[in-house]
Amino acid sequence: MSSADVKIDEDLHSRQLAVYGRETFRRLVGADVLIVGLRGLGVECAKNIVLAGVKGLTIQDTGLVELKDLGAQFYLKEDDVGKNRAEACAARLQELNTAVNVTVHNEPITEEFLPKFQAVLFTETKVSEAIKWNDFCHSHNPPIPFIRADVRGVFGSVFCDFGPSFTVTDLDGEEPHKAIIASISNENPAFVTCVDDERLEFDDGEMVSFSEIKGMDGLNKYGPVKVKNVKVHSFHVEVDTSSMGTYERGGIAVQVKMPVEKKYKTLRESIAEPGEFLLSDFSKFDRPPKLHICFQALDKFQEEEGHLPRPGDAGDAAKLLALVKAVNAASKEPVEEIEESLVTMLAYGASGELSPMAAMFGGLVGQELVKACTGKFQPLNQYFYFDSAESLPKEFPLAAAEYQPVGSRYDSQIAVFGQTLQAKIAKLKVFLVGAGALGCELIKNFALMGIACDGGSVTLTDDDVIEKSNLSRQFLFRDWDLKQPKSTAAAKAALAINPALAVQAQCNRVSPDTEMVFDDDFWGNLDVVVNALDNVNARLYVDSRCVYFCKPLLESGTLGTKCNTQMVIPALTENYGASRDPPEKQAPMCTLHSFPFIIDHCLTWARSEFEGSLEKTPSEGNKYLTNPEAFIAEVKKTGDATAKEAVERVLDVLVETRCLTYEACVEWARKYFQEYFHNRIAQLVFTFPEDVRTSQGALFWSAPKRFPKVLNFDTSDPVHLQFIRAAANLKAEVHGLAKPGVSDAELAAMISAIKIEPFVPKTGVTIETDPKADKKAPTASADDETLIAGLVDRLVGGAGQLVGSYKLAPVEFEKDDDTNFHMDFISACANLRARNYDIPEVDKLQAKLIAGRIIPAIATTTAMSTGLVCLEMYKLLQDAPMEAYRNTFANLALPLFAMAEPISSKKITYNDLEWTLWDRWIMEGDLTVQELLNWFEERKLTAYSVSCGQSLIYNNFFAKHKERLGRKLSELVVEIAKLEIPAKRRHFDIVVAVEDEEGEDLDVPLVSIRFR
Repeated sequence: MSSADVKIDEDLHSRQLAVYGRETFRRLVGADVLIVGLRGLGVECAKNIVLAGVKGLTIQDTGLVELKDLGAQFYLKEDDVGKNRAEACAARLQELNTAVNVTVHNEPITEEFLPKFQAVLFTETKVSEAIKWNDFCHSHNPPIPFIRADVRGVFGSVFCDFGPSFTVTDLDGEEPHKAIIASISNENPAFVTCVDDERLEFDDGEMVSFSEIKGMDGLNKYGPVKVKNVKVHSFHVEVDTSSMGTYERGGIAVQVKMPVEKKYKTLRESIAEPGEFLLSDFSKFDRPPKLHICFQALDKFQEEEGHLPRPGDAGDAAKLLALVKAVNAASKEPVEEIEESLVTMLAYGASGELSPMAAMFGGLVGQELVKACTGKFQPLNQYFYFDSAESLPKEFPLAAAEYQPVGSRYDSQIAVFGQTLQAKIAKLKVFLVGAGALGCELIKNFALMGIACDGGSVTLTDDDVIEKSNLSRQFLFRDWDLKQPKSTAAAKAALAINPALAVQAQCNRVSPDTEMVFDDDFWGNLDVVVNALDNVNARLYVDSRCVYFCKPLLESGTLGTKCNTQMVIPALTENYGASRDPPEKQAPMCTLHSFPFIIDHCLTWARSEFEGSLEKTPSEGNKYLTNPEAFIAEVKKTGDATAKEAVERVLDVLVETRCLTYEACVEWARKYFQEYFHNRIAQLVFTFPEDVRTSQGALFWSAPKRFPKVLNFDTSDPVHLQFIRAAANLKAEVHGLAKPGVSDAELAAMISAIKIEPFVPKTGVTIETDPKADKKAPTASADDETLIAGLVDRLVGGAGQLVGSYKLAPVEFEKDDDTNFHMDFISACANLRARNYDIPEVDKLQAKLIAGRIIPAIATTTAMSTGLVCLEMYKLLQDAPMEAYRNTFANLALPLFAMAEPISSKKITYNDLEWTLWDRWIMEGDLTVQELLNWFEERKLTAYSVSCGQSLIYNNFFAKHKERLGRKLSELVVEIAKLEIPAKRRHFDIVVAVEDEEGEDLDVPLVSIRFR
């Protein structure tokens, strides 16, 4: 079966398809992968590959399960001790994705066995074996991409060899850059200018193709061509257009991503000449060459001694140091100095495998396996070394006894950090906010690390339930968990990993509405907060709570192959809300309504139409039906154009288009089609004919505008029928009608019986054309008031009898249910509009990704980001200094790492006072306003305004406020701000605005009045 014939479950893999696209994903689901070694790193890679959806995964490990393996291998249990590692976890890997054939290979690796695989990964493999099998894979025809990876304590290494020639189809995975043409010269090379809406994103040397050019039509068939001399809004192309005719209008230039050939050296060759290393931390720019020497010495140690250096063994550390010096001396590219402390750190922890390191490298290596199978994204070239030495105890090295095993599942972690820190980890009190993809990975890491497993606690909350699309990356969930709360399912799965985990699952959203649940006592008892959220507003709220209660916050997020982590540490760093991404650019309303030029505009408009017609309007109708007197009073009081439109919508849904039969719903849908895809377009063309010019003499319909054409309904057109069927079924749902499963022929017959009035253009119609026009606030007028009165009379006359006996069912958009007609409506609606404007159409999946605002997500990125977060957790537990922490941005597609020290919180000083955003001024006693003002005056500050929430408690500008000076603040906040202070809360907060001695405003901390 060819890759084109592979059936993809798009409901399950929609977020992955948003990253890879169908063609790449088909190559992936046709691939077989081998993973050798099933300790922590091996199983992390296996988990990510199974979730990715390869055709088959073969796992091989000749070792037997040890108790310490359970510190990083989440698919092993205590009763698996003594069993073969691969066999013990195979069934649990298979549960992740039943479409992947997971098999165990119990025999030794042979040359006859390897050629069946599209990629192979060797972990826990001696260097001599790795070289042997890499040589075979490299020389095989076709070459077999080979990866060797290991984690040793807080150190890790990856080597990739994808053969003497490997083709990459797309280096970065980004959408091709596009430009809308404004003009093209007749010369060689041709000079192209573009509309100046946005800066060009082309780079010199890139290839582009042209389409939709009028006049210079020959260029549409020419290409791809190379661009050069790229400026802000122009570029040259290496093509002679002097005889191609004169450019008239239109045209789009689109980047063409050309295949790139990569060449790799074998492990045997590259050890001596490794080339350029991938750097992760610019503050350690000289670290990779040193680690390259250290890992060679570690390989030699293992070959010679038959084991890795033992935990805390000074003798083994000395042997490794001697080998490091010998390897360096013999190296073609010796390193000037390798610190003895670095070698000792590697030696002491080399036998320990940490869950966070396995997760981080499992994400990176898992993505390299995907690249090997698909040719999508830039592979690693060829070595990557990483360390988190800053996570180690400040007192390193500890006493040898600290590192000795105690016969527990945490012995690998103890081998790196010691027994004392392990005991501290077990008593942590953690608040994990979110149980989606990030939350699943984090709670898994917590269970493996032993967090909250002896005296601590993890509170896990998420108000969402499990959907099918979650199963491809939220690895703790299974088919039988669908529609169950994420938090309870994740907690149950985490307990299966480690039954000692003290986890409490909640289904509460963390927001102002739940501050009685997550109250002062709850926040006060926490040690750390970890965010696993997918929206900015929720993150900002949790961030504000952490700042208020002075709690550390570990923050992370992913977008496709990209991820970021941020450490928010009290009294040291800035908070999450201190820096914000710029807002997304929104298309002007006139573009969406009348002048779309890309499919995104059509989809945005289609979703707006869905929500307006099927959710907002029925909701307003219910508002009338619930309390008609209040509704009428409100619109009459407002009396403006917005109120008039609200009455018109309610009149429409309850009277003019209220459907009593399914046939009536079909008629509504057919007339909807006529209005939006024929009549309104005909009116637009009538108002602005194709040859009309602006007051400056330019063609009105010039780029980026597209001249539209009307659509005539055709029952033989599947998109036309798709729209009618979806719209009719959704209209029936709004009115509580049965939705019969009519055939296309039956539906066409219903439509043919509907009478459609011919379109008659109107004169004097105003259509907004200025993209910079502001939407002015509506103002009331006498005409509006008269019209509203008439509309209300019609509404009462037509729908008055429905009050108390009728209810509409607003349709809330849900993108992930393919049986509900929501995406059928939106995709058909958008594609019909695209046809109006000659815009390329999209399929239902692409429509879902854009209109559903689906965030691209893959398991590999999630695993890596959470591993990085948990490495920071070790630092937090040891009160590490500011310079030890790292914020990270990474892109697995490139691959690229950018790690940096967090930004310090800004310090403000005034006279003898000093504060940051982490400070809160607490004042004891049931103070009056005057006593508060005196407190500030004693510090040479003038407090001129006091507020609580949105209410002004005191301002010296208002003379009447002087009456409040002698009153207690505790009384005023209740009386004026309507503040409800729970009985067990001893304080309330106020914001005080102050001036310094020069009369300049000065931002001071939040003030808490502890009045009880």
